Amino acid sequence: MDTAFVNRAEAGRRLAAKLASYAGQSDVVVLGIPRGGVIVASQVAEALGTPLDVFLSRKLGVPGQEELAFGALASGGVRVLDRGLIREMNISDAEIERITEEVRTELDRRERKYHEGRPPMTLQGKTAVLVDDGIATGSSTMAAIDTLKQLRTAKLVLAVPVAPASTCKRLQDAVDDLVYVYSPERFYAIGQFYNDFEQVTDEEVIETLRRAVQRGQAARAAAAGSAGDNVVDEASRESLPASGAPGWIQD
Repeated sequence: MDTAFVNRAEAGRRLAAKLASYAGQSDVVVLGIPRGGVIVASQVAEALGTPLDVFLSRKLGVPGQEELAFGALASGGVRVLDRGLIREMNISDAEIERITEEVRTELDRRERKYHEGRPPMTLQGKTAVLVDDGIATGSSTMAAIDTLKQLRTAKLVLAVPVAPASTCKRLQDAVDDLVYVYSPERFYAIGQFYNDFEQVTDEEVIETLRRAVQRGQAARAAAAGSAGDNVVDEASRESLPASGAPGWIQD
C-alpha cells in the first residue's frame, strides 16, 4: 500500500513536516497519547524543538466487544459517553460505572509510571499539540480534547498521521487546528496504514520520555552557556580600551 507508513517513527517525521509552522515557538508543548502516540509525538517534538509529555486518554469498551467504544476517559477524570450507542447496546449504568472505574485505575497507574515522579507540564496558556498514531471513531480523542479545554490551553492542535475523513470532519470544529497526513474515505483500522504496527510497551514509552527530558536539559544547558558567553563578550567589549589606547598587557 503506497499510503502506508513504515512505522510510527516515520509517521511522526512526516507529521512533523506538516507542523513546521509551530517550530521554535516557546509556548508550544507536544502531548503524546500512550502508548503508540508517544512514539509519533517524540518525532514531532524533536523536529519542532518543543517539550514532550504524555496525555492519557482511554476508550470505554462495550462489554464483550471491547474494541467498540461507548465512551472514553482522559487525564483529569473527564468522561465522554455515546448515549446513543449505550442505548443501542443496552449497557446498564452499573456496567458503565464498573468499566469507568477499571479504566480510571489503569490511567492512574500509567500516569504514575510514565512520569516517574515528574510533575505533569503546566498547560495553561500554552499551545498544546495533541498527537496520536491515528484516530478511528474519535471517542478517546474527544475526551482528551475536552480535558485540555478545561485546562485552559491557549490553542489546541490535534495532529495525527491518519484518521478517516468522517472523523476529521467531526473533530474539525472541536480544535483550533487539525493536522493530518492522510484522511481516507475507506477506513477499517489504524493498523492497516502501517507496515509495522507492533504494540508499544510501557517501557518504550518511559524510555522515550526520558530521552525527551534529556534533550530538554541539554538544550537548556546550551542556551545557558550561550547566554553566559554573550555576557562575557559584552563585558569584554565594555572593558576594552578605546581605539588608539594601549592594549591589554598580559601579566
